[in-house]
Amino acid sequence: FEQPNTYNSGTLYIAAIFFTFQIYCDFSGYSDIAIGTARLLGFRLMTNFSYPYFSRDMAEFWRRWHISLSTWFRDYLYIPLGGSRGGKTQAIRNTFIIFIVSGFWHGANWTFRFWGLLNALYFLPLLLSGQNRRFQSIVAGTSWRPTLNDFLRILITFHLALIAWIFFRASSISDAWSYIISMCAFQSGTSYRSTQMFVFIHIGFLLLMEWRGRRYSFALTASVLPRSRIGRYTLYNLIITYILLYMETDEVPFLYFQF
Repeated sequence: FEQPNTYNSGTLYIAAIFFTFQIYCDFSGYSDIAIGTARLLGFRLMTNFSYPYFSRDMAEFWRRWHISLSTWFRDYLYIPLGGSRGGKTQAIRNTFIIFIVSGFWHGANWTFRFWGLLNALYFLPLLLSGQNRRFQSIVAGTSWRPTLNDFLRILITFHLALIAWIFFRASSISDAWSYIISMCAFQSGTSYRSTQMFVFIHIGFLLLMEWRGRRYSFALTASVLPRSRIGRYTLYNLIITYILLYMETDEVPFLYFQF
């Protein structure tokens, strides 16, 4: 991200995918730590992430990403500003306000403001067409696989979020544009290292776990765990093995602690 012009398109695309999952695992993970710790003390906190990368449009994405902040902006900014009661024009104005304020909330850097503006632009066609409340339930319902239409929608929404995260991660707007231009240049010569493929395999496995438990507040609920004791303890040991393999021995602050 600091020197995007020195890397080929494939490497930049892989890095963007990895950051897209890094920020999700970081923030959703420490939200789960907070929820679990609070429950040990007798408090029940709201779910903060609800499978956002299975969203079929950006409106659904923002109902599933950082739910506590999204609902706070809705209740204490969007609705007091008039919400959509004044018609489309007022709804558009208020939508841009809450997304841009969300950018300010993350920091003073122009990259955050542009990230907020970009998400507002993503939201605009859905608002104008009245499709912003279209997807209320989780994708595919009780089916084990999505329809082709849903799959393509998920893929498009994921990549829209990925592009926005590039601006969120970059040091400046010009760096972000350089990154996107270089990523879309389709340069040849991408070399896939075994470590990259190893990470992709694990991301795929964990996504399958989330897909299996997507109808519940948390993927690893009792409803989706193997029924046999051997199966459950095999899964528990696999999770512990993941932790031991990937845990850092040095202190690594959560990404979202800077906000």
